[in-house]
Amino acid sequence: MSETVAISESILAAHTEDSVAALAQRLDADDYANPFDSLNDWHLMRALAIHRPDLVRPYVHLVDQEPFDEE
Repeated sequence: MSETVAISESILAAHTEDSVAALAQRLDADDYANPFDSLNDWHLMRALAIHRPDLVRPYVHLVDQEPFDEE
């Protein structure tokens, strides 16, 4: 089973255009050994979209950020 990694500010700060492109490629290919690896990558991309939107702008389609009605 895969480990869940806490997404810290230092992890977010360490990402570059190249590392985000590699992350986006993994998410787009959706070829994971288990669903938890996919979920971990999705959470990382979402955190990057919130904290480093400049890096994620070309890949925002991979992060579901559509508003929804909770009522």
